[in-house]
Amino acid sequence: QVHLVESGGGLGQAGGSLRLSCVASGSIIRLNNMGWYRQAPGKQRELVASVTSAGFTNYADSVKGRFAISRDNAKNTLYLQMNSLKPEDTAVYFCNLRELLWPLNDYWGQGTQVTVSS
Repeated sequence: QVHLVESGGGLGQAGGSLRLSCVASGSIIRLNNMGWYRQAPGKQRELVASVTSAGFTNYADSVKGRFAISRDNAKNTLYLQMNSLKPEDTAVYFCNLRELLWPLNDYWGQGTQVTVSS
């Protein structure tokens, strides 16, 4: 079992920055992908960015050039640096860990609220 705890959300201003962190604990399989998802009111959860255990990254078009995902495998920590924030970035942000070995477990954090004022 893996437990994910996010932190770093809160209120930001348009054009400003916030940094999210997610600490993973428990029985962590090294071969995994980690990512950040977000869900705004009335909308479906969407992928923001992901990173493989080898460090390969993927971003949603809406955040490319503004957000940066990174991970510290030694600390079992995932980060999301969010720059040039926009009001449309307002959402609950969820940390995800997806194992790449059977049984391919999928773990989620409890979410952290990010609100961007204009």
